[in-house]
Amino acid sequence: MNHDRYGLTLTTASDRAAAHYRDGVDCMLSAWHGAEDAFDKAIAEDPGFALAHIGRARLHQLSMEGGKARAMAARARELAAGATPREKSHVEIMAAVIESKPKVAVSGAEAHLEEYPRDAQVLSILLGAFGLYAFSGRPDHDAAKLAICERHARHYGEDWWFVSYLGWSHTEAGNLSTGRTLSERAMALRAENANAAHGLSHAMFEQGDMAVGREFLAQWMPAHDRKSFLHGHLAWHVALTNLDEGDLDGALAIYEAHIKPAGRPYPPLNIFTDGASLLWRLSLAGKAGLEPHWREVAAYGEKYFPQAGAHFADVHFALAAATTDSAALDTRLAQLEARAADGKLAPGGCAIDLCRGIGAFAAGDNDGAVRLLEPAISELARIGGSRAQRQLWEDTLIVAYMRAGHGDKAARRISARLDCRPSARDEAWSRQALRN
Repeated sequence: MNHDRYGLTLTTASDRAAAHYRDGVDCMLSAWHGAEDAFDKAIAEDPGFALAHIGRARLHQLSMEGGKARAMAARARELAAGATPREKSHVEIMAAVIESKPKVAVSGAEAHLEEYPRDAQVLSILLGAFGLYAFSGRPDHDAAKLAICERHARHYGEDWWFVSYLGWSHTEAGNLSTGRTLSERAMALRAENANAAHGLSHAMFEQGDMAVGREFLAQWMPAHDRKSFLHGHLAWHVALTNLDEGDLDGALAIYEAHIKPAGRPYPPLNIFTDGASLLWRLSLAGKAGLEPHWREVAAYGEKYFPQAGAHFADVHFALAAATTDSAALDTRLAQLEARAADGKLAPGGCAIDLCRGIGAFAAGDNDGAVRLLEPAISELARIGGSRAQRQLWEDTLIVAYMRAGHGDKAARRISARLDCRPSARDEAWSRQALRN
């Protein structure tokens, strides 16, 4: 009988298929290139292997290949009829994610993990900046991620993947020292682990260790295959360290080399949000001549996110549309309002106010931007993503304060940030905001 790396039974008589499947899962859990090939090989060795099919379906979904993802998920369901109860449940949960049924997937995953706590792939879909908890619209998703990790920690011990996400969850919950220590431990357990490198980069960013973070990534990234789906996002982290030093040209060069949507092999959500976010930050810092880049990012957003629905993409769509096409922003806002009226907008009205605030800011209406962004910031966590990603909207509010002549409000918000999460990065931002 074959098993996965966590000791769970795999319904396949082929040792080779099981080995390829284990490789594919490890590539997924480490955000390393090779998962697609590994699952394809597992399916070739055993066409009836349900878990290999659902693993491959999940990769199609991340690449926004919806038709292929749903077809493979349907096939996995058929094949799971002859599998174990654990595998049947695993397939159903993953299929619910692929079929855009997040509430079903969350409740199913939580129940599944009570019985099968070492099903790491199921646990993984709840976690991360783009996981089911983060995109649920709940304001306490950072605490929820940490709570479920701690609930099941005794089942994982020093597993390299689990320590990676336990560290990340502590960092996002504000426990920066613990998060950094755990992320460093995860890197020691398995250096070929982009999720650990990502978590460590966030811990360094939050602690204000920007130069150390840049040095770490400079040493680690050359061994990371550029086709791995986190490579562009890790380059985004390097660009943030350039911005911190005021090196706008250096940050733009990283955008052009690693992030801009020009045949990148990364998930579209990463490409779009990283690109729009970095260009907006460059604009806040006073970088001119970004119009061609904005048009390219806006076109990419129209291609992959033509309608409201993925709310984290929608709030980034507002950045591009506000810069290039206010009519497109108005259309997206109308779509968001319709979804909110139907109860289909997870973050609720805060996502709409963030988009409207960005539109006002881009139009030079700083008082309007303050009026819209100020209350929305208190619910900012509802849009998901990481703290580093969400900080863009607070930074915009601070600049709007300054431009509207509310330097006292800007100073109080900066002071509150320093009190809550003191870091050299926040001190650098305060100096930059005051210069602007």
